[in-house]
Amino acid sequence: MPDVSFTNLLIVAAVAVLAPLTVGFAPRLRIPAVVLEIIGGIIIGPSGLGWVHVDLPVAILALFGLAFLLFLAGLEIDVHRLRGRLLCYAVLGYLVGLILGYGAGASFQASGWVTQPLLIAITLFFSSSGSSTGAKVVVLGAFAGLVAVTGLVVSGAARSMRLGQVLVRLQDTTAEIRVRCAVLLLVAFTALAARFGLESILGAFLAGAIVGLVDRDSASHPTFRAKLDAIGYGFLVPVFFVASGIRLDLTGLLHSPSALVRVPVFLLALLVVRGVPALLGLRANGPRSTLALGLLQATSLPFIVTITQIGVALGKITPVTAAALVCAGLLSVLIFPLLALGLLRRNEPAPGPAAPAPAVTQQPVPEPHLM
Repeated sequence: MPDVSFTNLLIVAAVAVLAPLTVGFAPRLRIPAVVLEIIGGIIIGPSGLGWVHVDLPVAILALFGLAFLLFLAGLEIDVHRLRGRLLCYAVLGYLVGLILGYGAGASFQASGWVTQPLLIAITLFFSSSGSSTGAKVVVLGAFAGLVAVTGLVVSGAARSMRLGQVLVRLQDTTAEIRVRCAVLLLVAFTALAARFGLESILGAFLAGAIVGLVDRDSASHPTFRAKLDAIGYGFLVPVFFVASGIRLDLTGLLHSPSALVRVPVFLLALLVVRGVPALLGLRANGPRSTLALGLLQATSLPFIVTITQIGVALGKITPVTAAALVCAGLLSVLIFPLLALGLLRRNEPAPGPAAPAPAVTQQPVPEPHLM
């Protein structure tokens, strides 16, 4: 067995425990635990005290944490509710955001901060290999077709009465068969995406979407998703966020004034790209509520951390730019929700004068019954 130390992982796990405890003991901070996990990683990492570096155990668990985070994100998608006017608003909002995002990405490319304006699309859907764009599209289409076939097979198997009886019998035993099947699908799709030359997290996300699509009736297994949340948010995902803080090149960012300027620029771009689509609901929500909604939509951190980690791994952005993006995400979490809550509180109607108490007429008081 190779000489592997778990000291770094021990400190990472301690930070993962202390972050939510801090939020629990100081609820007035109004800071999500994920912010403290990243800040804790910065403090213990090379940019801070230098106690921890990302060694093999931390790197492996952080990679699984990233995959499980995307799996849980896919699990939350409810395609059955996307219909009618809601679907129109969602599609239009994404199109507006995509256009604004491409414009921001093009300007960042002109500044030399990123190499591709469609950074998110490249890191999510395309590999880092040198194949042509047409070949990548063909590979992506073949992968999507295989995912669709797998989804149909899994959906058909889920309707089998005999299989359903076996799953119910084993789901709450030490076998935890539903959890094992979900993890199998996650690992299979992740490996399949890598075999197709695509980013592995695309497979993780689609695995979660298929599980969410099949798992519509949870009457027979009400604790299934809670168990998946426990594995992800209780163990793997915090390791990913703490490790992301450790990897953050905050020293390079602080030592370069020109790089430090990117933080407010990225923060403004985040507000424009993610907040402007909220204007689609201006007539229905009113100006103040729409502005608050735009601020809340512009609040983003986990997705930014995920994308920057992938972008750095693929060589699409530099570590300094990644640090600036994460810092902008941290500021969005700290600033935008407070501004939105302030707007919503101002929008609340002022309490009117108390209504006069109704006149009380004398009624005969019945004698109590003795038991």
